[in-house]
Amino acid sequence: MSRHRNCEGLTRRDCLQLGLGTLIGGGLTDALRLRAQAADSSAKRPTSCILVWLDGGPTHYETFDPKPEAPAEIRGEFEPIRTKIPGVYFSKHMQKLAAIADKIAVVRSIRHNDPNHGGGNHYMMTGAPTRIPVGCGAFVSFHPSLGSVTAYERGAQNGLPAYFTMPSMSRSGGPNFLGAKYAPFVVSDDPNRENFRVRDVALPQGLDETRFIGRRDIRDKVDRLKRIADKAAADPVNSLDEYYEQSYGLVTSREAQEAFAIQNEADSVRDAYGRNGFGQRALLARRLVEAGVPFITLYEGGWDHHRQIFDALNKRLPSTEATIAALIQDLDQRGLLDTTLVVVLGEFGRTPKVNDSAGRDHWASAMSVMFAGCGTPGGQVVGATDRNGYSAVERVLGPENFASTVYRKLGIDPGKIYYTPQGRPAHLVTDPTPIDELMG
Repeated sequence: MSRHRNCEGLTRRDCLQLGLGTLIGGGLTDALRLRAQAADSSAKRPTSCILVWLDGGPTHYETFDPKPEAPAEIRGEFEPIRTKIPGVYFSKHMQKLAAIADKIAVVRSIRHNDPNHGGGNHYMMTGAPTRIPVGCGAFVSFHPSLGSVTAYERGAQNGLPAYFTMPSMSRSGGPNFLGAKYAPFVVSDDPNRENFRVRDVALPQGLDETRFIGRRDIRDKVDRLKRIADKAAADPVNSLDEYYEQSYGLVTSREAQEAFAIQNEADSVRDAYGRNGFGQRALLARRLVEAGVPFITLYEGGWDHHRQIFDALNKRLPSTEATIAALIQDLDQRGLLDTTLVVVLGEFGRTPKVNDSAGRDHWASAMSVMFAGCGTPGGQVVGATDRNGYSAVERVLGPENFASTVYRKLGIDPGKIYYTPQGRPAHLVTDPTPIDELMG
């Protein structure tokens, strides 16, 4: 089995195989039917977010911000291609997204000052910088993540946790002082496998629902452990109880059972997303949105290309961007894009100059972030980098603006002040200004 590895040596499961997904099947009749079915509920449907996290720092040059007029050692090997937006170009492997560029917005001018994986991840995942310098290999949490805050504010629906991440949690994707109840529910199994099964979402073999509920009642009677009333004290038993409750809810929820029944999808839809781990997780994310889950992170490692970046992207980027395009098209076809925000990003961009190993290194002065849905006006590019891609120079924005935009789309006030269990105030976002061009 192949694995992805960041520069600090942390391995991630390789969940992508080669190959482009086909167009979503079904034709015009099915598309109209799906829209009609969604029309009755879309006006009242609460908003959701699917965050596609490309861990390691995806290159802006070879994705959304090519620099064809830069010197060869900067522009790289990939030629730009036209998009559906007049005068806007993406890099050559972004063909599916270029074809639906009228449905997406790209921000080319987000920057920050932390070129380490740990610090950059934390800044973009929380909207807050780290309190102390953090190295590349660190898993840090000084502030609640976007997903955990959403779970705290929005709560669970239909017995499903409010925050999912697949196949693993990002290094700063946790709840911090909000507590374990708002940590993500991790779906680590590969939905592309024929025998896909999510832990805690099915009764053990040989145990029917009546016996299961009976055993829960017995546990409740036997468990007389005194809970620590002082919330400032971290009682691990309370956290364990919260995990038990999540598990009970998942096992007994019909909506949960249905959401994970990915085998019920038409072959044409599964093919469109891509018959690989990432593709099927994206499809599963759409099903979770349909079930009412407000925040899902699709974690994809392996974007830390210090070496042979062009060879790596030739193999991986076509299927990745085809899956993202399929997700946006499918949400749109089903009437869900109006209430579902799709964002694609990593912790930073890559260096302007291609290094001696034919790779690009960490670069926090410029990065591109893609947005689609949830009222985001499509067909636009916000901000710009200089002609060589060194730095954001036009409409310069930061992680705080990114986080505030996501929160606003989800109906959360980014200017809120939270209080830690010790009573210390914590601003949700220190600069709660969203990106106006994306707000519609």
